[in-house]
Order: sequence, then structure tokens, then C-alpha cells
Amino acid sequence: MSSVSSYSDLSPAALSELLGERLKLARLNQDLTQAQVAEQAGVSRKVVINAEKGKASLEVFVALLQALNQVSQLDQFLPPQTLSPLQLAKLQGKRRQRASGLGQGQQAADTGPAGEDGSW
Repeated sequence: MSSVSSYSDLSPAALSELLGERLKLARLNQDLTQAQVAEQAGVSRKVVINAEKGKASLEVFVALLQALNQVSQLDQFLPPQTLSPLQLAKLQGKRRQRASGLGQGQQAADTGPAGEDGSW
């Protein structure tokens, strides 16, 4: 995959396989065996084999990145997120703990205990 826009067309399984292939290439580029990476990551060789097929938990994936000295790539993979100035103003010093569940362009429905005339 050369185009970032094509990633959105891939299924989660296909994206996982792509990450597994990249993990394998990183290992091969460092001339390391699956057993060596497994030992450094503290996992079994079978776990490395599965990860290279795209079948690994997030914790295993990170452990393998650490074993391959690729943790610095996480900032490119998923850059740190900041709140927009509008969100910061709304929060007024409170740190956001969860999403509202409303997507962009959706309006919040009044869910309060209003009477038929709109009064409380």
C-alpha cells in the first residue's frame, strides 16, 4: 500500500496483516530471527509468528516494537492528540474523560425532564 487514502478501504483484518508484514520486515532488516525477537520481547516464538501474520494483541505488538527498537515509530503511527481550542474553552480547566457519542454535525437532543411545555 503506497497511498494512505487506500488504508480506509481495508478491513481491520487486512490492516492487521499489513502491520504484521511490516513487523516482519523490520525484524528481517535487523537480521534477527523470530526466536531472538521473541526472547527480547519476553514472548514465545509462536507469538512472534502470529504477530507477523497480523494476529497479536496490542501489548504484544508494543513488546515486539520495543524488541526491534522501533518504539519511536509510535508517534508517526498514532501522533499524540491535543484538544482543539474550542474544546479547551468548553472544558474550562476540566480534562475530557469520555466522548459525547455525537459525531460531527449531530446536535444533542434535549434529554432533560422537561414537561410538555418545555419547562423544568
